[in-house]
Amino acid sequence: MTDSPVRATKPRQVRPATEGWSQQKDAEGRPLLQFASPKRGKPPVHLADLTPEQRVEKVKELGMPGFRAAQLEKHYFTHYTSDPAQMTDLPAAARDELVHGMLPPLLTEVRRLETDKGDTIKFLWKLHDGALVESVLMRYPGRITLCVSSQAGCGMNCPFCATGQAGLTRNMSAAEIVEQVVRANRLIADGGLGDPRKVGHEGERVTNIVFMGMGEPLANYNRVMQAVRTMVDKKHGLGMSARGITVSTVGLVPAIRKLADEDIPVTFALSLHAPDDTLRDELIPVNSRWKVDEALDAAREYFDKTGRRVSIEYALIKDMNDHAWRADLLADKLNARGRGWVHVNPIPLNPTPGSIWTSSDKDVQDEFVRRLNDAGVPTTLRDTRGKEIDGACGQLVASEDDEVAAAGVSPVS
Repeated sequence: MTDSPVRATKPRQVRPATEGWSQQKDAEGRPLLQFASPKRGKPPVHLADLTPEQRVEKVKELGMPGFRAAQLEKHYFTHYTSDPAQMTDLPAAARDELVHGMLPPLLTEVRRLETDKGDTIKFLWKLHDGALVESVLMRYPGRITLCVSSQAGCGMNCPFCATGQAGLTRNMSAAEIVEQVVRANRLIADGGLGDPRKVGHEGERVTNIVFMGMGEPLANYNRVMQAVRTMVDKKHGLGMSARGITVSTVGLVPAIRKLADEDIPVTFALSLHAPDDTLRDELIPVNSRWKVDEALDAAREYFDKTGRRVSIEYALIKDMNDHAWRADLLADKLNARGRGWVHVNPIPLNPTPGSIWTSSDKDVQDEFVRRLNDAGVPTTLRDTRGKEIDGACGQLVASEDDEVAAAGVSPVS
């Protein structure tokens, strides 16, 4: 008696589709991509928008000697304050005018939500023009990470990401980006992430930045880079390590190449989510401009120029992009460009309102990771934080409840 033949089953393939909302389309019916920021009133110019030389000139314009700029830098970047009452080394008579002129208020806190026993905090901020953005602060063993937003909304229109559903409201200024870090550091110093003397040490602050909040960072290139320069500036800024800063993109190839020439060794992350153009065209609309191989070539060039290993972000979506053959194809494409230049971070998809998509089954996730590792591609399934408060990757969006809460809060002027 012979064994019965085993019938091979074809893996189920779910196509990307929206539910509960309509994806914006252009005149040809393709998903709309917004690269340019809509025209809106600009936020007030802030110290963090200026170079150190421009800060000195601005202080002089306000009728004070240039050395006052260094004092303001210390208050803002070291003591994390914009409160004139805390700046007793400035002359009392002109203090309020100087501080308001150099450190105008930018973010008004609407609400904060906590989870993970207080180790994850999501902030909802209202900008000067009423636009809403979010950032997420996370304590891990040995580090504190802040996920920052670089745009209000996002113009990349990826159908599985809540942020992209409403489109792009506007680019954020460099100072609005930096202010998220300063405000988080202030909260840490005040014990808002646990008593520093008990859980860490006094003087504790944000150690890692990930540009994975609202927005496509490389679509707001100049302001993001100004913010990064301020973050890493040891004399006139926050003095952070560039290696602790991760800049992500869905694949804006010309901007990736530009980033590689900046001579700032940030960590670069490519949000790939599919190794084949057929699926990625639907998952990541910008793939209609720059295909998978073009994005991977640019990522490899980033490694060649900087020596910094690239991260590949891959949201595992059940029956859509989690097939074993796609893990093999991804490994083949990465290995074809050499070894040791890349690390893959699969992450279970975080559910968003209005979407039937869900994360892959655990055994499927494990098989996807195993195949990549067995092919010699270092791969680590990423920890998800903040799902309970819609603070995980792809979940940041201003909800109707947020809009109602923000309506009752006036931006500080």
